[in-house]
Amino acid sequence: MKTMTCRQLGGPCDLALHGDSADDVIKAQDQHLKDATTAGDTEHQAARDAMKGRWKNPIKGMGWYNDTKKAFAALPEG
Repeated sequence: MKTMTCRQLGGPCDLALHGDSADDVIKAQDQHLKDATTAGDTEHQAARDAMKGRWKNPIKGMGWYNDTKKAFAALPEG
């Protein structure tokens, strides 16, 4: 299991997100952003909008996804 923060994934905070794969961490980030914005946290809104918008531009979205996978792979286990 590895850990990335909300900030490492483009968000505004240092909440630790854990997963066995980059996809797990990305899903945890997506849920975190949904929960934060639903609760009225305006600081997370820009990151939430960016997350939703990535898939409207597939080339840019895949660049972010591949960069995130590389960053995850470089993290130590634990």
